[in-house]
Amino acid sequence: MDIIVERFNKIKSNINDKVNIIAVSKTFPFQHVEPLVKAGHIHFGENKVQEAIQKWTAPKKIYPNIKLHMIGKLQSNKAKNAVQLFDVIHSLDNQKLADVLSKNEKNLNKKINYFIQVNVGQEVQKSGIPYNLVDQFYDYCSKELNLNILGLMAIPPADDNEDKHFKLLNETNTSLGLNELSMGMSSDYQIALKHKATFLRIGSAIFGNRS
Repeated sequence: MDIIVERFNKIKSNINDKVNIIAVSKTFPFQHVEPLVKAGHIHFGENKVQEAIQKWTAPKKIYPNIKLHMIGKLQSNKAKNAVQLFDVIHSLDNQKLADVLSKNEKNLNKKINYFIQVNVGQEVQKSGIPYNLVDQFYDYCSKELNLNILGLMAIPPADDNEDKHFKLLNETNTSLGLNELSMGMSSDYQIALKHKATFLRIGSAIFGNRS
């Protein structure tokens, strides 16, 4: 068995079936990722639109079940391409982007799914909606723009407080009545699972270290 598939299966064996693993394939060529595709896994994550277009346009035609997740910062000028290619965007983090995504959904006659990114550590260098504005932003996206918001997403700061951040994100998600929660990466997904994560974004633990 391919080492990548082996690593994936090992992680999967310790996880509830209702939890989705997004295999974060950013920076790896498709040939490196393909064994997992051939093994039947469907959720893959990328953080750059241009790289994703080059890597996934052809494979998505061959493997139509693949669900592609945009997990990186999305610039509004790339929104059209993102709506065309991706099935889920995890980094919806400002009103301008929400407006442009809504407009492109209408123009392309296509609906996709979204997670609202929350800046859980209030870090100036990180994207995301501050906690005190999440309710208002969610209402705007879901009611005014009719975007299909699945839940909240966060990348916690490296401050050894993942437990606290994940707990608060889960509570906020629940208060909005949302069922899906995108949090947890290779280093902290087990903590995220404790706080009801439903989408884990796992890269290096599956594909190995990036060069």
